[in-house]
Amino acid sequence: MRSKLACLYAACAWFTAALAVEPLKPHPQAIASIHSPEEVDRPEMMKWIVHDPTMLPGIIVDETNAQLTGDWQYSTHTPPYVGLGYLHDMKAGKGLKSVTFTPELPKAGWYEVRIAHCYNVRRATNTPVTLHHADGDTTLRINQQEEPAHGRLFRTLGIFRFEAGRNGWVRVSNEGTDPSKVVIADALQFLLVDKDKIKNLKVVPTTKP
Repeated sequence: MRSKLACLYAACAWFTAALAVEPLKPHPQAIASIHSPEEVDRPEMMKWIVHDPTMLPGIIVDETNAQLTGDWQYSTHTPPYVGLGYLHDMKAGKGLKSVTFTPELPKAGWYEVRIAHCYNVRRATNTPVTLHHADGDTTLRINQQEEPAHGRLFRTLGIFRFEAGRNGWVRVSNEGTDPSKVVIADALQFLLVDKDKIKNLKVVPTTKP
């Protein structure tokens, strides 16, 4: 009986450890936020915050695992956001800053790519986002003042073909944006698209204005 109980306790301990998720840690290169998590400009939007990125479907790349070029600062002042918060360019160093998100994709195929960002009138209206995929590079400009369609947090950039592994990436830049507006970088989501839905899909152009 004791041996069975010991095995049961060991199994429970292993299961608990397996379920444990390592707490998110701020990006070591990012500047700390000047606001506390409770200090927000739109409290009614806090219910849309996704505190645990692992609860989202698909492959998620949060800013904690992104590559930063230039100085970016954390904030939680304008919800919603994914994880610990979002990064902003502080309206400085225009054309010199970027955040690159590189997913680890389990298989090759077509993926719907979504980008997360909070929104308000202080945001850039022409934020450049470049996707490096299996068919080349595609650059889009997005209006970060517009409310994203998915959970008021994610917006679809399009459907693109990627190879398996870490061959693709998505880069958010502040090049060409208004010096009086803020560029936001938060998270990327990659959702594998069913083959039946892409039979008539045309290859995306290499560049979009």
